Amino acid sequence: MQTSDIEQLFTRSDGQYLCARWGRPIVPVVFGVDDATLSTVKGAIEAVVTLANHKMAETDPELGANLMVFFCRDWSELLDVPNLDRLIEGLAPLVARLHAADANQYRVFRFDADNAIRAAFVFIRMDDALSQVPAETLALSQAVQVILLWSDTAFTDRSALAVAGETTILRPEIGALIRAAYDPVLPSVATDPAHALRLGARIGEVQ
Repeated sequence: MQTSDIEQLFTRSDGQYLCARWGRPIVPVVFGVDDATLSTVKGAIEAVVTLANHKMAETDPELGANLMVFFCRDWSELLDVPNLDRLIEGLAPLVARLHAADANQYRVFRFDADNAIRAAFVFIRMDDALSQVPAETLALSQAVQVILLWSDTAFTDRSALAVAGETTILRPEIGALIRAAYDPVLPSVATDPAHALRLGARIGEVQ
């Protein structure tokens, strides 16, 4: 990947460069799916965490679970989830905005004192478009988008995934970038675009 390509993936629509990774083991919990889909989602998360050379755990000492994935058919269902309004400040206005935008997915991140990722909440509304997407593809896409704090425009023009034969896979360059971002020699959080140069160097060493 060119440095400019890497920089674009972490440069937000307001022009700020920001790359953050998880600062603690990931403990996922999934709501609103059957057992088969639950296994698929957790398997995708585990695969991406393994790719990053990061860790998962059975419980988070502070939060219990720190990666919560909610599937719903209508955004209003979120208002009925017990105590979710205590976890997501301004839940009712958020639901109204998601309705107005006709959105089908949304992610909220929380950060620790060092600004590394402490928790993430993933909301997925299974509209007609997402209902046509295979569960494995949807799960892998969400796992990739939550393993790092990407730009809010990172994958609007090109997906993080690619089709290889009849299988959907993670684009190799995105996989290499995820591994590089979790290299212990790099900081957990970076706001200087020069960080993209360091990521590019680490990708070269990985490959």
